[in-house]
Amino acid sequence: MSLAPGPADPPGTSRSTSATIQPNILRYLVVVAEERGVDLRPLLKRMGLDETVMRSAALRVSYRQGSAVIRRALELTRDQHLGLRVGAAQHLTAWGLLGFALMADDTLRHAIETGVKYQNLSGAMVVWSAGAGEEDDAFVLRADLPDPAMDPAVAAFLSEEAFASVVTLSRLAVGPAFAPRAVEFSFPRPRQRELYDALFRCPVRFGAPTNRMVIDPAWARVRMPGRDPVSYASTLEALDAQMASRRDQQDLLEVLEISVAQGLPVVPSFSEQARRHATSERTLRRRLADCGTTYEALAEGVRRERVEQLLLRPELTLRDIARQAGFSDERALRRAVRRWHGTSPVQLRERMRTDRLRD
Repeated sequence: MSLAPGPADPPGTSRSTSATIQPNILRYLVVVAEERGVDLRPLLKRMGLDETVMRSAALRVSYRQGSAVIRRALELTRDQHLGLRVGAAQHLTAWGLLGFALMADDTLRHAIETGVKYQNLSGAMVVWSAGAGEEDDAFVLRADLPDPAMDPAVAAFLSEEAFASVVTLSRLAVGPAFAPRAVEFSFPRPRQRELYDALFRCPVRFGAPTNRMVIDPAWARVRMPGRDPVSYASTLEALDAQMASRRDQQDLLEVLEISVAQGLPVVPSFSEQARRHATSERTLRRRLADCGTTYEALAEGVRRERVEQLLLRPELTLRDIARQAGFSDERALRRAVRRWHGTSPVQLRERMRTDRLRD
């Protein structure tokens, strides 16, 4: 059974803008960073993710929010292996109903395939796929990045966290002796690799074409100790309902994002959006709250992305960019960029150009 990544996002939308990801990684990141003497709560609060919000089961964050927190955590902790530590700190209970379904599943392989199928409910920030290997009937789990142009440090963190969590959760489920046959990372070989060897207990390769984990058939066939077909089936029904609800939420966010992007430099008013959706403002606000966001936050995300796109065009002045992105003047643009990136538009433009030339 092979499960490929989901379909690409519709043209004109940005997966990084919509708040659709359960913040499981960020919750564990806060704990691990605190153990290393770094308090991430002020950073989260500045991004609208205070402690009360972070405890909410309904909370969703965007790829942009998640990546920003991870990038800053890497800078503050100066820990190049932070992703490994965050992955190793996790437990299946953090995944809610999905974690229960995995514990009640039949075999380790089927549990992993179930996790891949419902990955959008797990808080994953990579794109999982799984299937048979090319030799010895091995089972291969692959983790692709949602954006190939992602910050390399964040990309390495997400790849490390992904496989470290799989190994950790597999050991919790089927026993501490579990170890994959091999683990491959696409990022370059780090200076120190002792932590990789200690955690994975198998050959680890760097600079590989893709991020993947190879699992021996014997381990893939191991029965889950908590398997229960009735509990598993009933839990899948609830997960299917969550997936259907999530698709409805994602559709709403994407439609609103397209509307804002097409309307710039003028952002359609909230009342106008309610009229377009043939609903009341109160109902639309509630639906957005169910998605873990607000219309103001969504519109700002679209404007932020537009600014970043326009900064890459050298022929445009800051005045041009401010006007096209819907800011009253250059000062308003500068304040927004400072809030988003902690730097000026000129410095951000130079950094983005340098990054492009490096790529």
